[in-house]
Amino acid sequence: MVRGVPEMIAKNLKYLRLKHGFSQDYIAEFTGKKSFTTVQKWESGVSDPSIDIASKLANLYNVSLDDLYYLDLEQEFMNPRLKKSKGVRIPVLGNVAAGVPIEAIQEILDYEEITPELAKTGEFFALKIHGASMEPRMVEGDVVIVKRQDDVDSGDIAIVLVNGNDATVKRIRKQASGITLIATNTSVYEPHYYSNEEIANLPVKILGRVVELRAKF
Repeated sequence: MVRGVPEMIAKNLKYLRLKHGFSQDYIAEFTGKKSFTTVQKWESGVSDPSIDIASKLANLYNVSLDDLYYLDLEQEFMNPRLKKSKGVRIPVLGNVAAGVPIEAIQEILDYEEITPELAKTGEFFALKIHGASMEPRMVEGDVVIVKRQDDVDSGDIAIVLVNGNDATVKRIRKQASGITLIATNTSVYEPHYYSNEEIANLPVKILGRVVELRAKF
């Protein structure tokens, strides 16, 4: 794996386009650009696509956004061991902080695989559990698989940012006047209610919904 190389996304975009048999004209139309010259600039490293366009292309090629930016995909696909893998890799993050796009986070601890079927339903990342607030169901060192979304249903377990602090994992209970963040370990961590005004002003921001727990033994 090659990380931190600015030219990697340019190389990957050209490799993946040719691998899938797409023309530069098609990619320009697919991404809403007027001319194939924009695609040429992406593939030569003269300019980079926006995060939204890069995400759209990653979905088209069925690779993760992180891999599109940092992994030498040509070498990966040429590796017979990796060809047998049917999973889609997503990064395991050590923490998520306010104001930092998930794509820009450098503290990638590891990678987990999710099924292609799950990957097609949205964008995902994984987060390593810190603390004891969700014990005994989730313990220190466990990893949760998270679907990126800015809202969840009442009763869902979500990744939440409160007042610019690192992300916390809590069950969400919605009320008309606000939301309550509920820990599983209620003997130590009491439920915390936030009014709609506090949600807007602190702010309280939902980053995603936990869809899977991968416990460590």
